[in-house]
Amino acid sequence: MCFMLYAGTAKPIPRREWQEGSLDLPVSSLTEEEAPVRARFSSPEVQNVGSTSGCGCDFPTLQWMHDGGWAPLEFSAPEARAEFEATARRNMGALVDLLGTTGEKAVELYCIWHGGGRAFSASPAAHEDMALESLLDPDFHFKEFGFYWVSLQTKAEGGSELEKCS
Repeated sequence: MCFMLYAGTAKPIPRREWQEGSLDLPVSSLTEEEAPVRARFSSPEVQNVGSTSGCGCDFPTLQWMHDGGWAPLEFSAPEARAEFEATARRNMGALVDLLGTTGEKAVELYCIWHGGGRAFSASPAAHEDMALESLLDPDFHFKEFGFYWVSLQTKAEGGSELEKCS
């Protein structure tokens, strides 16, 4: 199973192949298998944004539990958790940088774990409106089946977290 992060935008984010060892995040068009995820977005362009692992597995995540809550990934050793958290934070910084270059007022993000039968057609289990900088909060973790409306404008630029782009 892999964590998958999808971004909805008005214009395509430039595509970039994954390269091992690169700190640049890969961006790809949806595959035929992923096409049903497009229904979750109001934006005309939807793309897959990977982490430095190629898929989204190096983003900080919480997994949906059948009891209706979320749980963090489990690690067998504290060193493994610390290493993952450092990698995840580097990836979040790269994601903020990538989204900041889009020229969009806002970006929609949707997260799933690929491998489940209903993953691409599942309805969001959480909705959050947030500022781009909130992605850098050390306590922030993407929620599986989480849908995020991310404002890329600062209040000084006339934007607010709850302002929707038209």
